[in-house]
Amino acid sequence: MVKILPAVRSMKDFEKLIGSDYRECVVLDIHIGHLESHLTTMKQHGFEVYLHLDLIRGLSADIASLEFIHQRFKPTGIITTRGRLIKKANSLGMKTVLRIFVIDTSAIEKSIELVKQTEPDLIEILPGVVPKVIHLFTQEVNADVIAGGLIETQAEVEDALAAGAKYVTTSNRALWFNQ
Repeated sequence: MVKILPAVRSMKDFEKLIGSDYRECVVLDIHIGHLESHLTTMKQHGFEVYLHLDLIRGLSADIASLEFIHQRFKPTGIITTRGRLIKKANSLGMKTVLRIFVIDTSAIEKSIELVKQTEPDLIEILPGVVPKVIHLFTQEVNADVIAGGLIETQAEVEDALAAGAKYVTTSNRALWFNQ
């Protein structure tokens, strides 16, 4: 069974969910002026809403904004890259999603520590599909692609090359001589 958490960027996106089996959604990239009407509509249709705090235009992603959002709109939860907001949202009884960008081994180590410190309910790991992105870039731009970061197996090398990368960078010495 595929589990999708729809990420809604507009009310047109949300309207497609009405009448579906979905009961949760994430709201991305919204203007603060539309927040109240959108959330009211979504809640009227029985949806649990997660707000991506970092992507609310017109509102800074800080503790005061989080408290305002919680008191005024009462979303089910929040999504953010900021550990201090996760901790505060946890203390307010909100569900929390820590968004993590995994680009290399160092980012993984730092992210693991951040998750341990902040204890979010969920973590969102990005990117989710690197070969797809490699392919997209090879089709859209006039530059060769080098795939790097987190390449640890021969299969990952082959996947990156098959997606269109010209080179693969890796610090895994065992892979240097496997070619």
